Amino acid sequence: MRRAEAVPYRLLEHVSSHGDSAAGNLLIQGDNLEALKALLPFYRGRVKCIYIDPPYNTKSAFEHYDDNLEHSQWLSMMHPRLVLLRELLADDGSIWVSIDDNEGHYLKVLMDEVFGRRNFVSNVIWQKMFSPKSTARHLSDMHDHVLLFSKNIDLWTRNLLPRYERHNKGYKNPDNDPRGPWTSGDLSARNYYSVGLYEITTPSGRVIPGPPKGMYWRFSKERFLDLDRDNRIWWGKDGNNQPRLKRFLSEVMEGVVPQTIWFHTDVGNTQEAKKEVLAVLPEVPDVFQTTKPERLLRQVLNIASVPGDLILDSFLGSGTTAAVAHKMGRRYIGIEMGEHAVTHCLPRLQKVIEGEQGGISEAVGWKGGGGFKFAKLGETIFDEHGAINPKVRFATLASFIWLQETGVPSDGKFKVPLLGKQNGAAYYLLFNGILGDKRPDGGNVLTGAVLAMIDKRFPHCGKKVIYGESCRLGAARLAAAGVTFKHIPYDVKAK
Repeated sequence: MRRAEAVPYRLLEHVSSHGDSAAGNLLIQGDNLEALKALLPFYRGRVKCIYIDPPYNTKSAFEHYDDNLEHSQWLSMMHPRLVLLRELLADDGSIWVSIDDNEGHYLKVLMDEVFGRRNFVSNVIWQKMFSPKSTARHLSDMHDHVLLFSKNIDLWTRNLLPRYERHNKGYKNPDNDPRGPWTSGDLSARNYYSVGLYEITTPSGRVIPGPPKGMYWRFSKERFLDLDRDNRIWWGKDGNNQPRLKRFLSEVMEGVVPQTIWFHTDVGNTQEAKKEVLAVLPEVPDVFQTTKPERLLRQVLNIASVPGDLILDSFLGSGTTAAVAHKMGRRYIGIEMGEHAVTHCLPRLQKVIEGEQGGISEAVGWKGGGGFKFAKLGETIFDEHGAINPKVRFATLASFIWLQETGVPSDGKFKVPLLGKQNGAAYYLLFNGILGDKRPDGGNVLTGAVLAMIDKRFPHCGKKVIYGESCRLGAARLAAAGVTFKHIPYDVKAK
């Protein structure tokens, strides 16, 4: 198993910008394990919703992924990625993983280990196909799983799903009630209710001796009479039926509680997904076999996020998650390996910016706009000899050191030696001539003059942690100044 902590930090090299590059969206080409590690200094604990669609390990040879791994290899591939994904996830965030029966139950146990069993939320069943396969040897496979875990079950809350017209079709107004359309519900229940046994007289004069055998009225007689006087009891067109409680559309919840079975009529199917990709990218010769429909991702993002939240997909595939997030006003990071990051994801997102009308575009009123940056996974922060890569700039190294010392991600905009203060300590970095002079007495080496300049320009009366290439001050001088010196590169853990 390649452990997450053993993965080297790499640079993210900017390749191009598309549309509004300040939109905060990012497409990365490169191995997702190393890309996830590279994101930590900037996004640790900031991602609200993660959706991934990893290889299912179905013993089939896919062009874009090795989907024929040994079971233990597959688990070893997933473990460090899940560990890093958890690090990136916000405390009130959630992760959704599509999988089928080949590895689904083992993945649940693995995610119990990484995220904690108590943080398991649900196993959603997605009806991915709508017609059975007559060629199936045993049973026709009709569904996938979507495993849902929270980072912290005490902090995560789900959103209600939007109400669509089909949710309201059962609401009518046969009695022209001024409160508008309503539907009716049974007044009896099986749960024991001490005052739930009494006779009722209908408006037509028929006496109903009580609820059905073994049942109880849901309300006391006094409460029932109050509801009747308020015209909230429906007796049928002729006033002679068993009473039913009226529930008005204007009074129901603004949304629908999510359920654990998602039918293809609501969230799409694999056939729909392939058509969506072909419609947007007709010039692409091949389509991912396991691509997901945009409606499925819309369902996930509706439940787990709101506009402006950050979404991450580290198995981006054909770009569906990023496309849906873009159209729904979420920020996103998508990671894909190989050339199809350029041949599939990049052109699809460019067409989203242009306002393409496939998938959920019409449903969410998408007209185009926004933008993203495209980056590639670059060289490691340290070379094979442990020296800092000459391509590393001050702000990049500062971001790694800040994360290492505080556990807090940064915006990557460091411009002065003082990186910040945390829990009474101030953190400084002397690197790349940040003080304007690369000579020892002017920048990268901690000398008496440099320390005096730091105290004058960036004063701090408490503990100081200073990173530099070397130090010319003795232990007594450092102790008197409250300074802990750390050597670059030996004390930097971004290896």
